[in-house]
Amino acid sequence: MSFLHAFTRNRGAVLGLIILALVALMAATASVVFPFSPWDMQGAPFAHPGEEGFLLGSDSLGRDVAAGIAHGAYVSLLIGAVSTLVGLAIGVSLGAIAGYAGGLMDDAIMRVTEIFQTVPSFILAVVLVAIFRPSLASIVAAIAIVSWPPVTRVVRAEFLTLRNREFVQAAEVLGRSRFAIIVHEILPNALSPIIVLASLMVASAVLLESALSFLGLGDPNLMSWGFMIGSGRSVIRLAWWMSVFPGLAIFLTVLALNLVGDGLADALNPRLSRRR
Repeated sequence: MSFLHAFTRNRGAVLGLIILALVALMAATASVVFPFSPWDMQGAPFAHPGEEGFLLGSDSLGRDVAAGIAHGAYVSLLIGAVSTLVGLAIGVSLGAIAGYAGGLMDDAIMRVTEIFQTVPSFILAVVLVAIFRPSLASIVAAIAIVSWPPVTRVVRAEFLTLRNREFVQAAEVLGRSRFAIIVHEILPNALSPIIVLASLMVASAVLLESALSFLGLGDPNLMSWGFMIGSGRSVIRLAWWMSVFPGLAIFLTVLALNLVGDGLADALNPRLSRRR
């Protein structure tokens, strides 16, 4: 059964992929559909959805909520993707070294990993962003730092399982370097759980960024969904749309990423795919 066929059999995964594609399209066309800054005042404050040309209403300063959501999609997806790539680079590297080398190197890496996991990830992210001042780079770095420990554990477990397989032993007998064995022999066979974990990491990164922005720790120069929810919480009874629509955007994006992750897990797991 091919990967594509197995993935498309999961209706939830297909729905998640469609939602994710629409969010990505919204982010890509935000500057075309809304060719003005989401920070600019466009009309009267607290305009209801559909009034005065505001599709989703306006906020307390007369800014277009729909424009903020569209431009915020780019920020959320960018931070989610980049922080996930950085977290994967750290986690895969450390997990591969720990799983293949073993011994003292394995113990040292796992003790450091456990130290990071003892601290709640959100608290650590808040502290890091506050120390380095809120910016796009500091948010990406903070999310990446709190994201790599689970990746390290998963990759280490896969490498411990694969390092004694016949194809690895054959590569060692042929005199291939450790780096070549890790990159060309073991890592390709350990990609399935990494790919699934990556999709879930993007969802977690979107939630973390939104939570940081909600607390006022987002990049002050970029519109984000978390900031929009935070700015509307004090007037939720007067202008519910200021918080509801950005919250709905976060909900749909995270739901889509989790559905895609479930679909990837099913498609990359031959046994589970056969049962379905």
